[in-house]
Amino acid sequence: MKERQKNFGLNQRAKSKAESLSRRNLLKGGAFAGISFIAPGLLGSPVGPNDRIRLAFVGVAGRGWANIGGLSRGNEVVALCDVDWRRTGKAFKRFPAAKRYWDFRKMFDELESKIDAVVVSTPDHTHAVATIAAIQRGKHVYCEKPLAHSIYEVRALMKAAREKGVVTQLGNQGHSFDDIRKLVEWVRAGAIGEVHTVHAACNAVHCRISLLPRRAEKHKVPKGLNWDLWLGPAHYRPYNPMYLPGSWRGWRPFGTGTIGDWVCHVVDPAFWALDLGYPESVEAIKLKDFDPVKHADTFPRGSIIKYEFPGGAKRRRVTLYWYSGEERIPRPKELEPHRNPPSTGAILLGTKGALMHGSHGAAGVRLIPEKRMREFQPPPPTIPRVRNHYWDFLRAIREGRKAGSDFSYGGPLTEIALLGIISMNFPGKKLIWDGEKGRFKNCEEANRYINPPYREGWSLFV
Repeated sequence: MKERQKNFGLNQRAKSKAESLSRRNLLKGGAFAGISFIAPGLLGSPVGPNDRIRLAFVGVAGRGWANIGGLSRGNEVVALCDVDWRRTGKAFKRFPAAKRYWDFRKMFDELESKIDAVVVSTPDHTHAVATIAAIQRGKHVYCEKPLAHSIYEVRALMKAAREKGVVTQLGNQGHSFDDIRKLVEWVRAGAIGEVHTVHAACNAVHCRISLLPRRAEKHKVPKGLNWDLWLGPAHYRPYNPMYLPGSWRGWRPFGTGTIGDWVCHVVDPAFWALDLGYPESVEAIKLKDFDPVKHADTFPRGSIIKYEFPGGAKRRRVTLYWYSGEERIPRPKELEPHRNPPSTGAILLGTKGALMHGSHGAAGVRLIPEKRMREFQPPPPTIPRVRNHYWDFLRAIREGRKAGSDFSYGGPLTEIALLGIISMNFPGKKLIWDGEKGRFKNCEEANRYINPPYREGWSLFV
């Protein structure tokens, strides 16, 4: 037990020379050479336009149950995998013929030829290991957001998906809504001029500082939970009911806090409309009551993270501010006195005006003030509308095309959140980011957070 408990920190060395070499080879092999690609002929499991897609679900409660409901209709559920069978009752009952597994690795070994697509709805820290195991077997993958728990994992997933030519989709369902398409069309048509600043926020609080003393408690692992498999690649720590279900999001070894949970929803519209790509810097300019050493296992009650994006051929430089938890978007001068900035949503400021939206796909997007919105003549639609996010993924498989939020898009979007989390370790320090090389230019200490090692017995590659 004592030996395992030594594995808590990020400073543990890679567990084997072979794995270290595979990681270095990935860094040298072009995984950081851009954020978009065209799949070289979709090589994943072939599915005809009218075929039932054979689905396997890794994680079947919570978001997993929602994803089952959205993807299973008209298709075949062949396998259900979860490490906590206390919460699998609804799924097991609905699909009695589906094979049941604790370990996704065993599921793939036994059913590889019978699966077309895999849906990953586990805690953040196990997204990558389950997803890449599916991709390496040529399976199409729908993965919940954020795509991964580290920047290295994001890049590895993007590279694997590109090489295997599978259809992928990040679970930021608002990307398939009509309002986000409206926002992109309005911004690109110049409705608010050149966008220079984005304020984005979510008021959810995923702070567990008050619970840190409880980490030393001893609890018996409940029947129906495989704690070792739940931990997956995370370094060993004793079971504690404060980690699950659901509450794992506030613990950094397992989740990515408010910023990881919501950037893929709230920043998505600006990221798409402005083609933001990689930021050139990130800085935690305010962390509320947070010590990055004492509280490294969790997140602050509130934070403000500043990103700077370089200008491009079609846009000027953009500054993006992210507000989490108890921090709020400042009131823009364009907003009417009787209205408030969104507590979860964003405001885009341009040279000729501003617009505001809520969460999930730019919900309720409108120009501000209301007078501008009433006078505004929207441009004609130019972006195809889709039925919903699940439909888009399934149709992409059947049509042999990309889904709207595939990993080449969702990966860099996820990285914005992960860079913000890294910046929390260095409050007040502007970290200069080289997106192409995937490294910080001015802080070697920050680079160790890009690829934290897994615990012994786990590897990203199978």
